[in-house]
Formats: sequence, structure tokens, C-alpha cells
Amino acid sequence: MPLALLATLAGTLPAWAQNTPGGGVPSPLLSPPSLPSTLPGGLPVPALPPAVQQDILQRILDAAGTGPGAGAPLAAIPPRPMPAPPPAHPAAPPVMPAPAEQPLSHTEAFYAARLDTVLRQFGYDTFQTAPGTAPAPATMGLLPDDYILGRDDEVSIAIRGRTRQSVTLRVNRDGTLLLPDLPPFIAAGRSLGALRADIEARVAQELGGSEAYVSVGQVRQVGVLVAGEVARPGMQSVPALASVLDALMLAGGVRKTGSLRAIRVEGPRGRRIIDLYSVIAGEAGNPDLMLREGERVVVPPLGATVAVAGEVTRPGIYELPAGVAQAPLATLLRLAGQPLRPAGNRFLLQGTDAGGRRAFSETAPAGTVRRGDAVLVQPGADVASGQVRMAGHVTAPLLRAPRAGGLRAMLHDPRLVKPDPYVRMGVVWRVDAQTRVRRFIGFDLGRLLSGEGDLPLGESDEIVLLSQADVLWLASPPVQRALRGEPPQGQPVPAAGLPPGAAPVPAVASADCPALQSLAVAARASPARFAHARGAGFPDLGTPPCPQVFLDYPALLPWLLDQSVLLSGEARMPGLYPILDNTGLDQVLAAAGGATDTADLSAVEFAREPQEQAGATSLSRTLLDLRSRNFAAIRLSPRDAVRFARGFGDRDSGPVTLVGEFLRPGTYDIRRGERFSELIARAGGLSPQAYPYGAVFTRESVRQRQQEGFARTARELEQSLIQVAAGQAVAGSRSTGLDLGGAITAGRELANALRDARAAGRMVVEANPVVLAARPELDVLLEPGDLIAIPKRPNEVTVVGAVLNPGSLQFTTGWRAGEYVQASGGQQRFADGSRAFIVLPNGQSAPAGLGSWQAGGPPVPPGSLVVVPQDPSPYETWGFVRDLTQVLGQVSISAAALSVIARQTK
Repeated sequence: MPLALLATLAGTLPAWAQNTPGGGVPSPLLSPPSLPSTLPGGLPVPALPPAVQQDILQRILDAAGTGPGAGAPLAAIPPRPMPAPPPAHPAAPPVMPAPAEQPLSHTEAFYAARLDTVLRQFGYDTFQTAPGTAPAPATMGLLPDDYILGRDDEVSIAIRGRTRQSVTLRVNRDGTLLLPDLPPFIAAGRSLGALRADIEARVAQELGGSEAYVSVGQVRQVGVLVAGEVARPGMQSVPALASVLDALMLAGGVRKTGSLRAIRVEGPRGRRIIDLYSVIAGEAGNPDLMLREGERVVVPPLGATVAVAGEVTRPGIYELPAGVAQAPLATLLRLAGQPLRPAGNRFLLQGTDAGGRRAFSETAPAGTVRRGDAVLVQPGADVASGQVRMAGHVTAPLLRAPRAGGLRAMLHDPRLVKPDPYVRMGVVWRVDAQTRVRRFIGFDLGRLLSGEGDLPLGESDEIVLLSQADVLWLASPPVQRALRGEPPQGQPVPAAGLPPGAAPVPAVASADCPALQSLAVAARASPARFAHARGAGFPDLGTPPCPQVFLDYPALLPWLLDQSVLLSGEARMPGLYPILDNTGLDQVLAAAGGATDTADLSAVEFAREPQEQAGATSLSRTLLDLRSRNFAAIRLSPRDAVRFARGFGDRDSGPVTLVGEFLRPGTYDIRRGERFSELIARAGGLSPQAYPYGAVFTRESVRQRQQEGFARTARELEQSLIQVAAGQAVAGSRSTGLDLGGAITAGRELANALRDARAAGRMVVEANPVVLAARPELDVLLEPGDLIAIPKRPNEVTVVGAVLNPGSLQFTTGWRAGEYVQASGGQQRFADGSRAFIVLPNGQSAPAGLGSWQAGGPPVPPGSLVVVPQDPSPYETWGFVRDLTQVLGQVSISAAALSVIARQTK
């Protein structure tokens, strides 16, 4: 291949290497030669540095007789860069391969097995290059004057003045330089400074009025043998000014089995040892790295090594100096960049005893390490000291050093606290220096923010600030259940941030609020501990989520309840409020929003538990007269209870609704003891179309009693069904062919219908103002929630039940129930006329008088309901159907009342 390359290069040389007249400057129309991109046969030319290409071309020209003496010097023409081969995919950007993880060397595997961590040998990555790339050639800057010239060095000489010429000459084989119009100069073996002075003096002497400028162009190549533990041992061609590092780079670098601290350089001038740690690790020493022609570089095997791991700047495996079996630990620490901590370090030495076993010992920087030792640098005590943490209701959790001013200095800026804090209590979570046990210490946040009082801080203190919402949560249903010793239930996750239409968030596990669990355990273990908080009587409504402060500090919840005062009754925000001892009632009321306007300040109940628990002192209660509003005079202690009673007033606690034929219907508030006639007068009286006899008066308490009656009747009916099914009370039922199972099924359906029926809660009242004025005993007392509907005078009578054509008929004066039944087509075959009844407009019931032995019944007023039930005689022998007529009558009355109310409220 070299012969083919030379033949190709010789055939492609143009005749451009001839001197041009007037100074030997080449024509700008000519381009410099370049190496072909391919060899004969289509093989690509290996990538060579530009300097190497230039040297090859120059040597070919010299061999062909077209050297410097025949034409322009080659160094004066810049080389043309080789064209890059076209990419396979021009549109795709080049992808650099990921560097592969290097396998562990034998030494690295030895220490990895001892330290359970991978450490690399120090210094060997200095010679690493990217995969697939050749080492870059050594670059030279300005040559020093003591540089010794040799054969094939290029010297550039520029003469200015009366004579102008520029030449680049190569030192010939005989060591001389041949300048035009000047005798030869001896160059080989001389320094650059001496040659420059000789040429300048000769030009000034023989070419008067001219000056010479001398510099070195291309430096000659020298051959250096690199042997030993390198990747590619052999002869390496390097520039004359190359160093030992350049030769090692060209040889592929030192293998990890080779030494970096005992590299031998041998040559005509003798042998010298080079320690590369002085170059790459900053160790003391000034090694001679310059290479000279005829020298060889030998890399011996790796010497003694020591591993340094842990908290140092540069963990790794370090080689001891040549011929040294042990060294001070301080030297190894200096190579590793020193420990990360300036003090308080612990040095664990893992060595080998005489039997080859691992031996552990504590050492110090003044100690020594031997071949194969591993030193692990660790902190003596990796604990935090001198810090204070601020958490809870703050703008951001802070870690700071305790200040000389204590807690007031930490809260010097009120903007550190979020809006709406609970100012009567803040908490410092302190660690006892001796026992390391945590305890809570309370402080008054409001006084601190106003510049009063202070609390010294110690190491590892945590300042916890509470919000108003955190304190209100103490009176929540989850806390009240935990105070009763009940296990905490699941709590709903706040739905804030959920997208519209998202499924509701399920309840979280009770473990998400460990504070409730610890409170339930404490309350179960000591029932009297939280007696003041357990007797608050707060409503059990909802399950608010656990605040974050109690998730972070579960033990804080029982402690706050121990320090709380119970504020109940007519306070704007009743609850449990943690306080310090000797806190004024005015400050607690301010946190609760103050007392309501309806509070009776003449009889404020104040309860306090006995201070000494050894005796059997009972709970003391005192009535306080605070109409002077001197709340600051009442000094409170934890576990006190203050109750603000409601002042007596004649205004009742709810409204009454009037609908229908009132002149001014609507919702009216009432006073205690107010009667129906008084409310009618407030509403302006009744309209001319009003029908007081058909008034519907409903009351919630009556509705609840009626609903309970329906449920009781359903239970009794089901008991009767059980008795019939178990005892077969009907004698001869099988012989008569009666369907007992169908009757029981019907009874069960009736019981279910009774349970589902909604009672109206209707009362029979007198609503005629004239009658009420004449008979005051009929004037009913009103209650909150009453509903009174006065309909218009109706003109129909409704007939339902076992008639041929049920419906409403026009009212006829003087007609009785029988006449209305006949107008509805008469009774059906199985109708029971003897049990027919009339529901009057005022809600009362009366027999209809349809039986043969009855006198026809009373006259039927307009708006009445005539009910004709079916004949129960086929089933009268069954005890569970004897009272069905009464049950149906109650349901009919309820349905009639509801229909009247519905018509009047439309």
C-alpha cells in the first residue's frame, strides 16, 4: 500500500513547483496540492494530520528533484483540507455514541469488594480519547531561542530593505542552510538564537541596507520508542518538541496495570524517572518531560496503591511513590483533595493482617497507610447542631441559627407569619439536652409580635405557629369522637383543585391523622383528663380534614387540649382555645370573635377544676356579672370553662308561615306565647273568600308523633302477621279455601306502605276570628315552624273508596253522605257502608251514616271527603285485619291534608 500511495501521489503532482520571477512568489491562480481522497481500488485514505500530509508531499517533491531549490517553498503554500466524505443521510444530524462504561480493572475490583463501592484509579483518564478518534498531534507555539536545530527542520527567512525576498529552507542532510546570494550557514546542532544572530549579522554585512527576520516553520519529526504498560507499544513519531505525555498519548495511554509514578525515560543522556502525579495531581516536583531524539519511554508495572473513599473531594485509588510501601495518611488525603469537612472527621482504616484477614482500625492523618489499605472518611457525628426550625402557620418553613435575642429576634419581621394566626398560643418543641426527650413549651404570639416578652431558644428547637383554623378544629366532630375514646373514622380529602365533573374523593384512612389516634388512646386511658373538653356539647356535623400541623406533630393535639379553655354558649365562635396561665378573658373572647348581642352578661358561668388533685374537692362554679365589660379582670387558666348564657327574650327561635286567604300572607317571626288570633291580626285578617272552616294547621312536633304512630302501627301489623303464620289462628282455613299466604303478603305490603307514608302533622284548630274572639280558650299558641293555610271556600265534595264512580261532586245544600254516594253511582258489591266516614274540611272525622241502622249522618259541608271502605267481613276472623279501617282512615286523613296544603301553596 505505501508504494501504491507514492505512485498515485507522483502521478497527480502538477508542474506548479517552479520559481516565479521576482522573488519566487507562486501564482495565485495555482492551487496547492493535496492528497487524494481514495487509494487505488477505492479504499479510503486514512485520516492524517495536516502537518503529516505536508511532510509526505514535501518528501515526494524532494525525491522528484522539485525541492526548495527548484521552486517556491512548500511551507509558503497553505495546505488544502481534505474533502469530507458525503454523509449517508444528509438530513439526519450526527448521533454521538454514548460512552460505554469501562470495566473494572483488577485493582478496582479488589477495592470494590472491600468498600462495597466502586472507585476508579486516579490519573488514567488523562490519556483517554473519544472512541474512534486518533490522538491529536502535539501543537507548538513560539519556539525558544535555546531550541537545537536538526536535519529536516524548516527555517523561514524574510529579508526586508534594499533587498526583498522570503524563503523557507529545510536543513539539509549535511546540516546547512543554503540562502540565495549568501554562503551556506551551519544550522544542525546550533540553537535557534545563535543561528538567528548569525544570519542577521551576515545579511547586514553583505546586503547593506537590509534586515533579516528568522523563524522556524515546520519542526522535524523524531522517533521515540514507547514500551511497557501502554495500549500500543512501539516506535512513535513525534515532533522534536514533544513531551513524554505526547508520546504516551500517541501510544494509547498508560494501562491501569502500569505505573504513573515511575515512568523511565532512557537515552544517550542517561536515565531519569518521571512522576506524573506532579503534573496531574499537583504534587511537588519539576520533572523533565522533554523528549530528545534517540530516547525511549518505558512504563513499568503498577506500584503500591491505597484507596480513599467517603467524604473527600476526589475519592479514588492512588498509587504510592515509586519504591515506597507505606506513606502518611495526610499525603493520601492531599491527593484526594482533602476531606469535605474541615474538622470532625473519622478515618476508618481497613487493612490486612499477617494472616490475610481484613483488619479495621481507627487512624488519624498522622498515621501511615500500607499497600492495599482502604481508608473510609466519615463524619465523627453526623448530626445537626445550632439550628432552629420555624414551621406551621408561616410563609415558608425556615431553618436558622438561634439568635441572641431569642424568639423575638426570630420573629422580628411580622411578615414571616401568615394572615389569621392564633395569637394566644405558639409552641416551641424543645429537646432536652440530657435525655433527648421532646416537650412542648407555649408562648404568647401576640405579645411577641407587639414587642413584649421573649423566650430564649436552644439548639434544635422547633417553633410551631398555629392558625385560627387549626384551633377551631379542636371543637370538630373528629376530635370530639376521639375525646370519647372512639377510633378515628375516615376523613374526606378536600376537593380543592379537582376538575369540574370529577368523581368525589373517597375518605382517607384514619392513619392519615395519627393525632386523632393518639388522642383516642389518651382519652381511653384517662377519661377524666379531658373532662372539660368532652362536656362541650358541640354538634356532630361533618368530618373536616386533619390540619397539616397535626399531621406533622401528632403529639401536639393532646397537649393543646390540656392547655385549652372551653368557651361555650353565646360566643360568636364557641370552641376550645389554648392559652397560657393567667390569660385575660378579653383576649380569649377576642380570639372567639366576642360575645353575641343576645348574651346575658349579668350571669356568666365560670367553672374551674381544683388545682390540687390529691383531695376530693368538687368542681367550683361561679356566676359573674360582666355587664361592665371588664373582661380583662377575669384571669383564666387551662381547663377552665366559661359559658355565656342567652338573655331572656320574648322573640321565639323560628318563623311561622301563612299561606292562602290572608290579606298579607308570608313568613312572620313570633314572640313567645303569641296566639293564632294575634298573628291573623298582624296579617291584616282574612279575605272575603276565605274558608276558615277548612284551615290546615301543620306543626312539626305533631308530624313527628304521627310518623311514630305510623311506624308503631306497622310493627303491630307485622307482629299480627307473625302470629297468624305461626299459629294458624283461623280454624278451617284450608277447608274453606281461603288464601292465607296472599292475605299475609297484602298485610306486609300495607305495613311497608305505612312506613313510607309521610305524616302531615295536621292539627284541628279554630281559624275563624269571630269564634276566637268569643272563645279565647280555642285560640292556639304558636310554635316556630308552624304552617297555616286558609283555602278559598270550595264548592265540591269528594267521594272515594268502594263506589262505582269516585270523584268530586258539586256541593248541594242539605245533602248528606248517602246522597253523594248515590250521585257517585252507589256502593260497590263488597263495600262496607256501615264503616264509611267523612273527613271534614277542618280535619275531623265523622261517621257517614250509610248503614241501615244509622240515621243518615250529619250534613256534609263543602270541601269534605266521603270515604267508603271495602267490606272486611271475609277476613274478620283474622286478628291482624280488625283495625284496618282505622289505619286506612289515618292514611286518608294525611293524604287529604297534604292535598289541601299543596293546593294552597301553589
